Parts: sequence; C-alpha cells; structure tokens
Amino acid sequence: MKFVIIRRKWLFIALAVIALGVNISSWYYLFPKTAETASTEASGQSYEINMVTGEYKTTVKDGKELEAYRWDPGTIVIPKDQQVTLKILGVNGSEHPFHIEGTNIKGVVKKGEETVIPLLFKKEGTYRLICDTHLEIGSGGPMVAYLVVD
Repeated sequence: MKFVIIRRKWLFIALAVIALGVNISSWYYLFPKTAETASTEASGQSYEINMVTGEYKTTVKDGKELEAYRWDPGTIVIPKDQQVTLKILGVNGSEHPFHIEGTNIKGVVKKGEETVIPLLFKKEGTYRLICDTHLEIGSGGPMVAYLVVD
C-alpha cells in the first residue's frame, strides 16, 4: 500500500493558488472590461449626434497642394421614426452649404459655429449629406456623409 504524504508547506501553497484564482475570477466577474453603451433602439426619445467638418492637406512630389474636406464621422446610423438632432461643428473651411439628398433639408455650416439640424426619417435607406461647395475632387471633395436610416 502506498501512502501519499503532503507536507504542510505544499498544502498552504495549493490553498494560496486556489484562493488567488478565486480572487482573479471574482475581479473579472465584478469589474468586466466591457462598458455599457447607449442603446440605439427606438425608445420614442430624441437623441443627438455630433459631427465636425475636417480638412486634409498634402503636397505631392511636383509641389502641387491637395486638399480634401470631409464630414466626420462619415457614416452615422439613425433609427427610422425617431427624432434625432444632428449638430455639426464647423472646424475647417469657412463655409459648407449642404443638402441632404432625398429630403428638403438644406443649411450652411460655418467655421467656428455649430449648425443644429432636427431630423426625423420615415423611410429606411441611405441618405447622403452633401457639401455643395466640395462636390468633386477638384474642389477638395467629394464631401459626403452617409446617414443610414434603419
């Protein structure tokens, strides 16, 4: 018959390792690394989306300067039949007259000012927010953001 002899020292080490494992597991359970985010579910309440105008500049090998303007973020998702307030801060470019394709919404974003646009879409689809100044590559465009109504 074989006997297994466990010394007190090894018993304490084993218990300490088990206790450490329980503590680490408890920590991850009580303090997860994920953060709760805002829900985009239609709740009947309005919410706001913030956007800015941006500009990129570079000089190519022949010395020519290129500019590109954009809305940031370039794509936003909006729930159908929910009131949304779109706030656009003019950071670059003196003025950006715009329209939202498929709607009668028009406006102007000016540098240093915030333009507030109330939105309520009844139909799903992708609507383009288009800057009328920067329509093509030659004018620093196209400056387009996509409003995805879902």
